[in-house]
Amino acid sequence: MSRVTEIRYVGYGVEDFDAERKFYAEDWGLVEVADADGMAWFKTHGHDEHHVVRLHDTGTNCIEVIALAADSREDIDDLHAKVAEAGCKIIHEPRDIDAPGGGYGFRFFSPDGLPFEISAGVEKLDKRAMQRWEGLPVKISHIVLHSPDHHAAVKFFTDVLGFKVSDWLGDFMCFLRCNSAHHRLALLPGPPCLNHVAFDMLGADDMLRGVSRLKQRDIDIKWGPGRHTAGDNTFSYFCTPSGFAVEYTAELEEVDFETFEPTVYEPGPRIMDQWGIGVGGPQTMPKAEPDPCLFKPAEV
Repeated sequence: MSRVTEIRYVGYGVEDFDAERKFYAEDWGLVEVADADGMAWFKTHGHDEHHVVRLHDTGTNCIEVIALAADSREDIDDLHAKVAEAGCKIIHEPRDIDAPGGGYGFRFFSPDGLPFEISAGVEKLDKRAMQRWEGLPVKISHIVLHSPDHHAAVKFFTDVLGFKVSDWLGDFMCFLRCNSAHHRLALLPGPPCLNHVAFDMLGADDMLRGVSRLKQRDIDIKWGPGRHTAGDNTFSYFCTPSGFAVEYTAELEEVDFETFEPTVYEPGPRIMDQWGIGVGGPQTMPKAEPDPCLFKPAEV
């Protein structure tokens, strides 16, 4: 069965392009691999994915595209048919992608109006082995979204795109996998928007080294450091200059994609954070607001 198998990147429209560009290149620890008029693309050091962040100087802070991967052109065509059959608005049909990294893919709006791309055959770039204590992102880990009907959103991602449910936190947060990682997407109630994007670090030491580097640059931690229960991953959350939440994470649980059975965790302080030593909490994260570009296709 054709399905999504990985996350590729998140594309942001931003008001202050220069500040956001500087943050990812100098503070967060990514590598700029391409640029154009008012645009920049960034990869991680430790993975061959062409880019994990795309920035676009648009004058509005919004999500322009959430890009996912499938294994082949045939899978792209099959998924396009499924997405269209599910009633989603197609932004563009499957085609060769005229952008850094290339590939073959299509774009559509989710039922909530968030813009997605699914692609295959994207160019791979060089990666290097990361060393302990570098404190730099190895790869993108997961994306968390809000939905006004998160149960319907779970059904869309599982029935149409091929994700599987890994765990629930009560009845309000669902963790979804598309490969052996415990989750690549998670869904929360709320207005349709991005909650945060997480980046994998080599281990907990590297997460903390990254926290230290950001602290020295006067970038305050919003929540953490801590360790979640669902997925058992460590976490530390920050905000970019444009106000988008980003996370350093490590040690996300590996599971069997086909057979892993979900658990429903009762919400509580030690479920959200097993360590219980960090600063902040969900209440200190940016408030969920509807994305200002819902159902508006990006220019590029």
